[in-house]
Amino acid sequence: MPISPNQGSTGGGTLVTITGTNLSNTSAVKFGSKPATNITQVSPTEVTAVSPSGTGTVGVTVTTPGGTSNPVPFFYVGAPFKSSLSATSGPTAGGNTITINGTGLSTATSVSFGTATATPTVNSDSSISVMVPAGTAAGPVPVTVTTAGGSNNGLTYTYVDAPTVAALTPTSGPTSGGTAVTITGTNFDTTESVTFGGTPAPFTVINATTLAAVTPPGTAGAVDVVVTNAAGTATAAGAYTYVAAPGI
Repeated sequence: MPISPNQGSTGGGTLVTITGTNLSNTSAVKFGSKPATNITQVSPTEVTAVSPSGTGTVGVTVTTPGGTSNPVPFFYVGAPFKSSLSATSGPTAGGNTITINGTGLSTATSVSFGTATATPTVNSDSSISVMVPAGTAAGPVPVTVTTAGGSNNGLTYTYVDAPTVAALTPTSGPTSGGTAVTITGTNFDTTESVTFGGTPAPFTVINATTLAAVTPPGTAGAVDVVVTNAAGTATAAGAYTYVAAPGI
């Protein structure tokens, strides 16, 4: 007498299909000593029922006028717990793979990022990997993992649009570096790095459209300025010019 699924939440509420023989006129379905609810006679060989709450492994039995069946095991699974995401932000287009760490993840069937849902790969009871689906817009969304034991959220993932660079002020300075430069553009609020000619520069996010950076030392000539966030990079080609000091 197989049952499907053979596992469900400790809180109950799992719709289980029981198949076998001589199931007509089923009067009771029990999970261990607890009666199931919403028992439906589908056919002489199939009955559905909703599991009660429980823990551990219990035997499921069906009672008809002919007696009570042999027990078939049903496994109660606790709700999952998520402890961390390997990355908390990424492009609005999705497509990047992240790892979710926690407990009770071995039966994970779906991961939702806001309203978008993806199917995970189970690595272990404490780890699943999932390709992030596309988001509807930039911004934070709740992350929900659904398993046989139920659903759990509580972590947040932020969809990010790639930055753009519009202008720099000033556009030149000494090769010794140390020049304060204001960079204007878009989607700067999640900036991860700013480089001048490939060299990282210290920076401060003023707001979503403004960065303040300090030039590192460089070689005389025009260099690219690159702003990077989790969604990509923006390159202002030759936007800043290092000027050599005068010599006499």
